[in-house]
Order: sequence, then C-alpha cells, then structure tokens
Amino acid sequence: MSGLADILAEQPCVILDGAFATELEKRGCDLNDPLWSAKVLMEQPELIAAVHQDYFNAGADCTITASYQATYEGFMARGLSEAEAEALIVRAVSVACQARDDFWQTADQTGRRRPLVAASVGPYGAFLADGSEYRGNYALNEDQLVEFHRRRFMTLATAGADLLACETIPCFAEARALARLLSEVPQASAWISFTARDGLHTRQGEKIRDCSAWLDGYEQVEAIGINCTEPRYVSELISEIRAATQKPIVVYPNSGEIYDPVGKSWFAAPAENFAMMAREWFAAGARIIGGCCRTGPNEIRAIRHELVSG
Repeated sequence: MSGLADILAEQPCVILDGAFATELEKRGCDLNDPLWSAKVLMEQPELIAAVHQDYFNAGADCTITASYQATYEGFMARGLSEAEAEALIVRAVSVACQARDDFWQTADQTGRRRPLVAASVGPYGAFLADGSEYRGNYALNEDQLVEFHRRRFMTLATAGADLLACETIPCFAEARALARLLSEVPQASAWISFTARDGLHTRQGEKIRDCSAWLDGYEQVEAIGINCTEPRYVSELISEIRAATQKPIVVYPNSGEIYDPVGKSWFAAPAENFAMMAREWFAAGARIIGGCCRTGPNEIRAIRHELVSG
C-alpha cells in the first residue's frame, strides 16, 4: 500500500501538511479564481514547490498536491487542450514529488521516514467553485459523479503519488463514486475524508457512521476521516467513525474560522490552540492528523511537537 502503515509502525501518528491557498496568498498569489490554487500550477509552480518544502521542514510526513481544483473541465474552460490539462494535473504530482525528494536529500533523517505524497482528488463542488462542497445535494447522481471524476482520477492514480487523498467530500454518493473508481486501479490506495455539518452527519446530512461502515468494506481505502470542518465537531466525528471501522482515521480540520463561499472570505478567527486540539483528536482515535484551510507550517510544527517529537 502507500506507506502510511510503515510510518504508523514507527511513530504515534502521521503528520499531514496544512493549507495551500493561505501560504500561496502570503507569497502574493491572487487566488480569487475558479481554479483557486490550481491556477498557480499554470503560472508559478515553483511557489507550490516552496510551500511543500515549508511543510516538510515543519515536520509533515505527508503532503497533499495542489490538484484539489485541477480538473480537465476547469482547465479546458480556460482554452487549454485536453493534453495541456493532463500535463498540468500530472505537474501537481511531479512538483510535490520533486519537492519531497529535494527535501529528503538534505534532511536530518533521524527518527523520520521519507515523506509521502498524496494526490488530491477534490469533490465535484470544487470544480463548481460555488461552495457546494459545504452543502452536497449535487444535481448529479452516483453514476454521473463516477463519470465526472473518472478522467482526472485515473490521471492522478497513475502520476506517481504514493496514494490519493479523496477529500472534502460532502455526500455519501460521491464517496461511493470515488470508491468505485478506486477499485478500477488495483495498485492504488486512498483515504476518503468528508466535510461535516455537525458531530454526526456529512454536509448533506447522512450519518458519518453509516458512510464509514460502507467504506470499511474497501481494502484500497486505507483511511477514513474528516477535513475542512470546524474543529469543535472533530472529536465526536472520530468517535462515530471508530464505531464503524478499524481503519486509521484521518482528520485535518480548518482553523475554525467561517468561510463565506459567496464573498470567498473568512471571518471569526478562533482562539483555540490547534496543537492542543490535535492532542484531543489523537486521544479520540485519529492517527493521521494535519490542518486544512487557514492553517500553516506553524500549526503543523506544533502538532508534530505535541504528538511525535515533544
């Protein structure tokens, strides 16, 4: 499989990276665009590599590629050919892998395994760029979601990443669609992580326990969990997932700030200590832990100190 189990055999948990858009914006990127960070793949891929490097230096055991909103449909709507779109999707993986290899050549390898690269498979809502990943209730059924994801999924599954990160999934139908595609690539593995409306339900309203129980039957699904969800719900969600599966649980919540998908802005900064909350998630049963929107290298460094090297 991907190497997650190898890291977990040597340390208490796998440390993921944090937000990409936040760090790219700090470097001057304007991401007010339907392509979001995938736009930077076209324009300044070296900045994406720099963000990956920052997270490795902060202690991340696994980085997630900048392919969340990188789709054939999105790139071709910009006038690119299908071949050019494919090259950019593959570039997201190759940039991350090269950043990992460059880091590893000069890193202090004491007590660490070579970091992993997880290729991000964002939801259908990410392509729509209208906040649908925080609602679900797509106009597409499961078969249509399979066909939407197929081309990009197959490209990412064979691009050289260690595993796939099927992330920010708001509904059970999309998780089933992605698991079906995964079964078509026997050599691939993935985690599937949902967005949640509370401590019990996906954004669309299905019970996270039921979704996890169904995914438990897929050997290629290495981990199940939650991302881009308010931290206050995460411990309860972990408990619900644990009740349905023995697979490792992955969590990488957002900072706790609230996102306005219309204005594309964040507000209400949280006062919580993210690393201390990560300790609560670990105690609840999570074994793959990082951050999503509005978290950065400082949070990842603190989580590693709190859970692995402190």
